[in-house]
Amino acid sequence: MDHWSRRTRAVHAGIRRSRFGEMAEAIFLTQGFAYDSAEAAETRFIEAGPDEFIYARYGNPTTAMFESRMAALEGTEDGFATASGMAAVSGTLMAMLRAGDRVVSSRALFGSCLYVLEEVLRRYGVEVVFVDGTDLDQWRQAVTPGTKAVFFETVSNPTLEVVDIAAVAQIAHAQGALVVAGNVFATPVFSRAAELGADVVVYSTTKHVDGQGRALGGIVLGSRAFVRRTLEPYMKHTGGAMSPFTAWLMLKGLETMDLRVRAQAETALRLARALEGHPKLTRVIFPGLPSHPQHALAMAQTGSGGTVLSFDTGSREAAFRLLNALRIVTISNNLGDAKSIATHPATTTHQRLPPEQKARLGITPGLVRLSCGLEDPEDLLADLTAALDAV
Repeated sequence: MDHWSRRTRAVHAGIRRSRFGEMAEAIFLTQGFAYDSAEAAETRFIEAGPDEFIYARYGNPTTAMFESRMAALEGTEDGFATASGMAAVSGTLMAMLRAGDRVVSSRALFGSCLYVLEEVLRRYGVEVVFVDGTDLDQWRQAVTPGTKAVFFETVSNPTLEVVDIAAVAQIAHAQGALVVAGNVFATPVFSRAAELGADVVVYSTTKHVDGQGRALGGIVLGSRAFVRRTLEPYMKHTGGAMSPFTAWLMLKGLETMDLRVRAQAETALRLARALEGHPKLTRVIFPGLPSHPQHALAMAQTGSGGTVLSFDTGSREAAFRLLNALRIVTISNNLGDAKSIATHPATTTHQRLPPEQKARLGITPGLVRLSCGLEDPEDLLADLTAALDAV
C-alpha cells in the first residue's frame, strides 16, 4: 500500500474478507467470540493474535478494518476506534495522564475539549496550562521539563486559528512531551499531522468520515505501542469502544470522503471569497483566504482552507436574523455533513463559557460558523446573500 494515494487507501486499506469473498465489508454484529477450547480461551486472554478477538469492547473484525484503514490514511502504525470524538479526546488524555502530570494546551478549543481539560483533568490533579496556540513563544515558555503532553486543535473550532504543528512538536519533543493533535477541521483528506510531528492524532469521525449525519464516532491514531499499551487498556475497561455497525458506516463513508471533502473545500473557498468585504459582515475567517493571519501556514500544512468558514455579523441579533432567514443552510451544531450547516457558537457549542473567555477566544456575539455541504455553491451563495439582506 505504500505507493497508493490516500484516495485509494480510503477504499481498499484494511479489508478483511471472510470465506464468502464479500465485496462490501462484513458487519460482525456480535458481542463475544467462541473458543475451540478452554486452553485457547486462556491463550487469547494472554495475547490475542491479529485476527483473534475476545469481546466487542476490546475489538471486532469490522472495527479492526476501520482502524486499519484510518491508520493507513493518516500514516500511523495503529488506531483505536471510539464511540464518539469526545470519547477519543477524553480517553487519550485520561489514559496517558496521572495526578501531578503537566499538560500544555492551546486555549482555542471546542467547548467539550475545554471542559475535559479545565474541569475533568484538573479535578484529578493534572496541571493544565493554556497558551495562545498561534504564539510559539508562549509554547516555549509553557512547555517546561517534565511536561507530559501538549494538546491542540490543528485548526481551532470555531475561530479557525491554525497551529504550526511542526514547530510545536519540536518544542514539545525537546522536553520529552507527547504531541496530541485534534485534527477534525483538517480532515483525513488534507492532514499531514503525523508527518509533521504529531504523536497522537484524534478525529471525531462523526464529521467528515461519516459525512452524512448518521452516527457518532471517533478514532485515536498513533504508534502501536501507544495505542495498544497506553490507550487500549483504558478504553476497553471504561467502555468507550465503537460499535461494529458504526464502524461499517464509517468504512462506507471513507469510500466517498475524498470526493466529498474536496468538493466541500472548493465551496468553502468560493463562499469565503464572495462574502469577504460584504457590508453586512465585520470579518470573514477562512484559512484559504490571504487575509487569514495563518494563511501561508495553512497552505503549507494542508494545501487547503478546509470545509468550514466563520463570519461575524456584528451582533447576536444580526446573527439570529441571518440564521432564521436561511432556507437551504440548516441551523445545527454538527459539521462535515453533506448538508450545509450554520451555528451560533456563543449560544450553542461554547455557551457555557463566561463572556470574558469568549471574548479572549474571539467568539463574539455576532460570530456564525458555516460548514459547507454538497449543495450547488451558487445556490448556497444566493441563500446566504438573501439572508444577509435580512440583517
